[in-house]
Amino acid sequence: MPQIRGLGYLTVQTRDIDRWRELTVDALGLQETTGPHADGLYLRMDERAARLIVLPGDADKVVSVGWEVRDQFGLAAVARDVEAAGTAVKSLSQAECDERRVEAGIAFEDPTGTPVEVFFGPVLDHSPVVTKHAHRFVTGDQGMGHVVLPTTCPQETVEFYTEVLGFLPRGAIRLGGGTPDAPPRRVRFMGVNQRHHSLAVCPAPHGEPPGLVHLMIEVEEIDTVGRALDEVNRRGFSLSSTLGRHTNDKAISFYVRAPGGWDIEYGCDGLLVDETYYTAEEITADSYWGHDWSGSEPLAAFSQER
Repeated sequence: MPQIRGLGYLTVQTRDIDRWRELTVDALGLQETTGPHADGLYLRMDERAARLIVLPGDADKVVSVGWEVRDQFGLAAVARDVEAAGTAVKSLSQAECDERRVEAGIAFEDPTGTPVEVFFGPVLDHSPVVTKHAHRFVTGDQGMGHVVLPTTCPQETVEFYTEVLGFLPRGAIRLGGGTPDAPPRRVRFMGVNQRHHSLAVCPAPHGEPPGLVHLMIEVEEIDTVGRALDEVNRRGFSLSSTLGRHTNDKAISFYVRAPGGWDIEYGCDGLLVDETYYTAEEITADSYWGHDWSGSEPLAAFSQER
């Protein structure tokens, strides 16, 4: 298995932190806590001090995608592999580690410019997690969830994550195109644990912020998904996709547009992959049922008007 064990945290910047708070806390039921930045929004899902961090700023963008390794030896191995691939690696200072509430970490950029961090030793909060819908999130050995990243150089990006960082291919979906001289475009899914995919990479027309297509958050029960969907609708958030079940990870989910032009996927019942028998496959439909995208606003990552 890869040195990287799962998605540890996601930090984003926003121009509308109040709307972010309403979406994540009031509608989706994450627990707000405190952190180093007094004006920041720190969100708990489990014993981690914060899994999702939202900071105020003058632009909407990804600040860091944090991937977790087992220990200092795993961190050193990742640093060696990334540097050997020709990518500059920076060690996080003690102040930066304290801000992220981890023992140690490194930072670098993937081929499309996404700010990546790898860490070990997260600080834990042992108090009970208090959620709006009295629910539990699926984290633990599956990590925080998954992210889908846009890229202007899909082949190089996929090679970086698989051949340098050790992510395992978990299938693809063809977007069309393809000629005798050029392969078709595909969204490629990759995993590092039993979660079907912790990462997906999607071809995009430009590399500017926000640098994210969506973040997936998983809960234990379908009733929690339904209650959150009711709250999202009641509070006037835009649904990018209706409720549906995916063909690859089997999750039942909906997508809601977050401030900044990307989505949060909120669902349950995701597939656990058994690597003993798994082989990568190409799906031909996004979903078995539902997931109607016809009312979706354009995603920032795919808008040509920048």
